[in-house]
Amino acid sequence: QVRLVESGGGLVQAGGSLRLSCAASGRTATSYTMGWFRQAPGKEREFVGAISWTGASTYYADSVKGRFTISSDNIKNTMYLQMNSLKPEDTAVYYCAADVKSLMTMTNEDGVQYWGKGTLVIVSS
Repeated sequence: QVRLVESGGGLVQAGGSLRLSCAASGRTATSYTMGWFRQAPGKEREFVGAISWTGASTYYADSVKGRFTISSDNIKNTMYLQMNSLKPEDTAVYYCAADVKSLMTMTNEDGVQYWGKGTLVIVSS
């Protein structure tokens, strides 16, 4: 079992920055691909980005490419999502996810094994 706990959400003005963290505990020795998803009010959950278990490769949704950056610290078992140039449409609950899927297939949330409970990000205009 893997436990994922997100933190760092909050209220920020448009154009501002925020960094989310996802701390993993439990069976973290396995080579999991880690990812971020988000769910805006009234919308379905969508893929934001993912990082390979080595941290060497990342992949992003077009809507956040160039603004968001995912990184990881395998010693701390923590993944980060640095969000810059935030827009009101980035307002959502952000979820951390982990699975043995490949980086590219992580874009599809179907079958993702582990999820955090989410952290709320509100971007005001």
